[in-house]
Amino acid sequence: MLAVGVCAATLSALLLALALTSAVVARHRAEAVADLAALAAADVVVGRAAGQPCARAAALARGQGADLLACAVAADGSVVVTAAVRPAGLAGRLGPARASARAGQATEG
Repeated sequence: MLAVGVCAATLSALLLALALTSAVVARHRAEAVADLAALAAADVVVGRAAGQPCARAAALARGQGADLLACAVAADGSVVVTAAVRPAGLAGRLGPARASARAGQATEG
C-alpha cells in the first residue's frame, strides 16, 4: 500500500512539473514573438518594409503560432505590441501567456 502512495505522489509531482514547464515555455515564446512582431512593425514604420505596421506584426505572430492582442504606433514612431501564446497540456487551462514589447528608432539623449 505504501508503494502505491509513493507512486501516486511521484506521478502528481511529475505532472505538476510538466505543467509548470509548459507555462514557462509559453511565456518565453510569447516574449520572443512580441519582440519579433514589434521589430517587424517598426521596420514598416521607418520604411524598411512595405505594408501596414500592425498587419505585419499580426502576420508574424500568426506564423509563430501566437495571437497578437494589441498593436499601437506611438507619435515618436515606436511600436508597442502584446502577444499571447497558449501553453500546452494542463497549463493551457489557466489561459495564455502574454508579453509586450516596444521597438522603434533610437533617440538621442
